[in-house]
Amino acid sequence: MSVEIKGWSHEDYCSAIEVEMRRFVRVAGDADPAAEVPTCPGWTMTKLLKHLGLTQRWAGHIVENRLQVPIPFRQVPVTLPDDDKGYPRWLGEGAVSLVATLRAAGADTAVWSWGPDQRSGFWARRMLHEGTVHRADAEITCGIEPRIDTRIAIDGIDELLDNLSAAPWISDRLKELSGKGETLHFHATDVGTGSGEWMVTLRPEGFTWEHGHGKGNVAVRGSASDLILLLYGRLKPSDQRFELFGDDDLLARWLGATAL
Repeated sequence: MSVEIKGWSHEDYCSAIEVEMRRFVRVAGDADPAAEVPTCPGWTMTKLLKHLGLTQRWAGHIVENRLQVPIPFRQVPVTLPDDDKGYPRWLGEGAVSLVATLRAAGADTAVWSWGPDQRSGFWARRMLHEGTVHRADAEITCGIEPRIDTRIAIDGIDELLDNLSAAPWISDRLKELSGKGETLHFHATDVGTGSGEWMVTLRPEGFTWEHGHGKGNVAVRGSASDLILLLYGRLKPSDQRFELFGDDDLLARWLGATAL
């Protein structure tokens, strides 16, 4: 059964962050703080929680103070928990503060961001998808199969493609996202035509993308939830939940360059 996807408001993002972070905190509260996170090599559950909590506080500081230039993480005043068991609660408290700051600012306040959108709304959207993917990391660590709401997953893929060329984590891999017209087609099988299909074209100057159906050099079909986890490197294309057609090497090249 396919679903219809409609646009997002600023309040939609804020409300979704609240839901996702409550879910994250519940999962983390039952986890071993020292458990290794298989989708984030070298990280424990505590490090995962610390990373997201610091990122949320950093983003909130930027928005609250209407910063127009970047600020290093270490310059944002933060009090860490006394021990590892305190991190789930600490993460939840940070999420509450972040959402309050985002709601107070609205979507159109001018602030610095690393993406093309230099408004507070960038951070509401970014923090939703940052938190959602890391919530999936926590669930995978605990042996839970992550599921991402279809509407969140669709917007998350859009957001990834919107901001990817500016993303700090792939600045040294951008050349891998250029080409001679090769195309990748991603198709969410649980979404109606239009918003659930993406055509990515690799050009000499970089990649472009648009919604729509087409014949790609490589095509991947799967649910919206599975596709966003694939694009963030949390699932492998060899997983039987995906249907693949065409150039496997091209897909591997894209995923290798873009994974967070």
